[in-house]
Amino acid sequence: MQKYVCSVCGYEYDPEVGDPDSGIEPGTAFEDIPEDWICPVCGAEKNQFESEE
Repeated sequence: MQKYVCSVCGYEYDPEVGDPDSGIEPGTAFEDIPEDWICPVCGAEKNQFESEE
């Protein structure tokens, strides 16, 4: 699965890990995260993330 990086702070969303503190289970693809999810580090919106090359 594709990883995504916050363009504001550099936080990497890894679908294999998810974001359990925000209720995102491991194995959740970035596309399946709710649109109101924010970066757990800096609070940037989901649209501020870019796919990792």
